[in-house]
Amino acid sequence: MGQTSYSAAELRARLSHIVEDGPRQLAAFAAWVLDNYQEVAFRSLRSTARAARVNQNTVVRLAKALGYAGFDSFRSDIQSALREGVVPYSARARALTESPGGSTLQALRDAYNTNMAAAFSPEMHVALTACAEALVKARRIYCIGVRSCYSVAHYFCFVGAMAFANVTHTPSDPGSILDMMSDVGEDDIVIAVSYAHYSCEVVRGVNIARDCGARIIAITDSMASPIARGAWHVVPLPMQGPHFMPSLSPAFAIIELLLAEMVLRSPGAEQRVHAFEERIKRFGGYLPMDEPFSD
Repeated sequence: MGQTSYSAAELRARLSHIVEDGPRQLAAFAAWVLDNYQEVAFRSLRSTARAARVNQNTVVRLAKALGYAGFDSFRSDIQSALREGVVPYSARARALTESPGGSTLQALRDAYNTNMAAAFSPEMHVALTACAEALVKARRIYCIGVRSCYSVAHYFCFVGAMAFANVTHTPSDPGSILDMMSDVGEDDIVIAVSYAHYSCEVVRGVNIARDCGARIIAITDSMASPIARGAWHVVPLPMQGPHFMPSLSPAFAIIELLLAEMVLRSPGAEQRVHAFEERIKRFGGYLPMDEPFSD
């Protein structure tokens, strides 16, 4: 069978046709795929079957029913469809303003719960554990992100530097990212945070770091993301919901989980955090809690 590839619209139409007219088990799985593109894009054949609660043969059968040679080419088109399906922030904001208040609140609550469940899933724990083991041994750790993702990158570096001597400061402007990434090496790890629309500065920084031999941990929304290409590990970023900007709450949860896994593997982390606290107290960085407040 030759290599098959469909546009996003064609793929959705073919999946919908199987939902309507395909065998019952295949139709049910096709319906699940239509609602879970991001799950398929980030998963292996085995993991997709487990997430959909079907056997691996069913996954392969659907791929072949669609005309693909196998699961990999099917997943590749899913990834492409995700990239084509990026909704402009303005359109998301317009949809939000046109929604009834009560339904929006419920949609936000449901999306938050779904995203957090994904962030705390067993699969996420396995991925973060693998990353943490290498991070504590790396010569240097960098974390890059701009615009909304700058806050995520800065949080990792600020908190991480308390406990780990190999965490560097967060580059705060595009020029700094280029300068810093040009100095990385094969013993370094770069954590990159970006989602659609993907930041040119972060994509360029990842390309430079990869060319310099550093390992990349991509925290991103799709395996089709440009920072996922050639990454050492891709950490899926669940961002569902009606927000006019995709929610970053799961990103902060993932960073906190990653830092916790790193501390578990670093006996000296507690001492470094204690030393940091004592320095800040010594030089008046914290408000003394045993003194009364005054006007």
